[in-house]
Amino acid sequence: MAAAKIIVVEKNEGEKIPYEVSGTKIIFGDDELMVNCKSRERDYEVTLDVCKDTADGLTVGVNTEAREYVAQVTIPARQYEEVDTGEEDEDGKPIKERVPLPFDMKKCTLTLWALI
Repeated sequence: MAAAKIIVVEKNEGEKIPYEVSGTKIIFGDDELMVNCKSRERDYEVTLDVCKDTADGLTVGVNTEAREYVAQVTIPARQYEEVDTGEEDEDGKPIKERVPLPFDMKKCTLTLWALI
């Protein structure tokens, strides 16, 4: 298992899929599947299901070929801060701009299920 640069939850007892956290990426298995969490961040929570398919390959998403649920990646909604632009509106009130906060991998959650 990789060092925890992410929140890890083990749902049940047993062997889990090997993974590595590298920067904003999670690499599953022996370089079989990589998920770049930063590129999937949205203004809403994103949940990705990682499954083993009928050919023992890894896939993102549950589909007709999925036979085993191995992991779930939860990426929290993008967060913003309001920054003063230095300008004022017609009423003399400061104009604020929403600026996204930097992506934080430590806020993502990796949930693991035992392999069958």
